[in-house]
Amino acid sequence: METQSPVTTEVGGKQKKKRVFRKGEDLYYLINRIKLLPSHKGILHGVRSVKCRGNMMTIITHCNQKVCVRRSNNGRLARWLRNKWYEKPCQGCRVPGWKLEKYSRTSFIKEGGHEGYLFKYSKTAAP
Repeated sequence: METQSPVTTEVGGKQKKKRVFRKGEDLYYLINRIKLLPSHKGILHGVRSVKCRGNMMTIITHCNQKVCVRRSNNGRLARWLRNKWYEKPCQGCRVPGWKLEKYSRTSFIKEGGHEGYLFKYSKTAAP
């Protein structure tokens, strides 16, 4: 019996790496890495830049929308990113198919995942 590694998936004859993030990962780090933003209407936008000031983030999308959101791991934005809830990609942002496929392969686990930027993007300074 052959078991497949949980970090790779077979897509179109090629093995592709699965991206893993912790569920409690900082929202600023997630948006910087994934570069996607679900809106209230369920449209998935591509992210051009993210600026963080304290507890608020200003996100500029590829269709030139400026969105100010609270930096909360329990909020709508973080929940929709983790659960991959969206209706369709934005026509103005022109989110490519490979990015949507990569996002669909991304998994969020309770423990483990990426821990390298634990204190770099944290809201409080490291001890």
